[in-house]
Amino acid sequence: MKRAIRALTVALAAIAVPSGPAGAQEAVKVGVIQPLSGPVAASGNYVRMGAEIARDWINAKGGVLGRKVELLIEDNKSDPKETATAAEKLIVRDKVPVIVGAWGSSMTLAAMPKLEEYGVPMVVETSSASTITKRGNPWIFRISPPSEMEALGLEKYLKDFGIKQADFLAVNTDWGRGAVGAFGDVLKRSGASVGAVEFMDQAATDMNAQITKVKAGSADTLFLTTSVEQITLVLKQAQEQRLARKVITTGGSSSPSQLIKQAGAAAEGTYHILFFLPWFPEAMPDGKLAKAFVDEWAKRGHPFDGLTEGFRGHDGVLTAVEGIRIAGKPDPKAVRDALWQVSVMGVNGPIKFEKDGPAGKESGQSKPSIFIVQVKDGKIALPAFAAKK
Repeated sequence: MKRAIRALTVALAAIAVPSGPAGAQEAVKVGVIQPLSGPVAASGNYVRMGAEIARDWINAKGGVLGRKVELLIEDNKSDPKETATAAEKLIVRDKVPVIVGAWGSSMTLAAMPKLEEYGVPMVVETSSASTITKRGNPWIFRISPPSEMEALGLEKYLKDFGIKQADFLAVNTDWGRGAVGAFGDVLKRSGASVGAVEFMDQAATDMNAQITKVKAGSADTLFLTTSVEQITLVLKQAQEQRLARKVITTGGSSSPSQLIKQAGAAAEGTYHILFFLPWFPEAMPDGKLAKAFVDEWAKRGHPFDGLTEGFRGHDGVLTAVEGIRIAGKPDPKAVRDALWQVSVMGVNGPIKFEKDGPAGKESGQSKPSIFIVQVKDGKIALPAFAAKK
């Protein structure tokens, strides 16, 4: 009797947990690390929303390797230490074959040792510090432009801007410091000089002291590098101090539509370097894809202001899943090798990796599309000089 019960138990277990093709339908996991809380939570949540659109579009077309894609999303709380913890959790506990993350450069840099320790690739969707690809981590594949690439994208417009001297106000992180160095170098090469360089804490809300120092100089332009929340505060406080400067935001993390709503007249005339033009999707490399993304975003009730960040999540997940597809299996090393073969069209434009960093330990770097818009008469406009080039 006991033998019969044991045999029945084994038979039922085989039915409950099928083997072979049916059992292979477990979802393919993709880790995502973003600041869902903390000072830059708005940006992180927009990236998350874009990542979810990519997941749903991919799954609607059959997923990858015949399986659904599942996003395992971790909150790094806008903190580098939390990012390292989140990366280890996704790798050790959840066994993800690839991660998309982690918005801020300091956060991404904090996760990188974990990627190398465990051998898991990361698609970097936002971070722009040059050290991310220059440090020598073969598990890094960045689709966002480093500050140097972004600055070079602006270089062709410098004569149009007529910059003679520029001041800098940047968030005191790897991202902000890297932007000051990269844009400063381009300005100096063009014959312009660098005036005041001021930094602000990521969580700071009062930048009046820095603005006062900038105002004391004679520069004609202010380069501003930080999240959209802090840009809003800087523009308002600069207006209160009657700071007369041409303002250019860098990093593509400004949402000009949000600035118009929150900063009002203080945003008028400002210029913004962006990597997605939701107001003019037809101007993107793949106008149909860009328009579809804008429409899907609206259909889900997401705020329009988040589109200039949200596309990053879509392109990051698209890239990661394409790596899994080419690898033929959700294995970290196989996906890392496959990412070098990725060639897809994202919302930003073509995604394809080139080697960057020390020989033998190169990271992957894609060359994103870079655009400039201006707030003009309370609306977003393409400057005439930018539309021509």
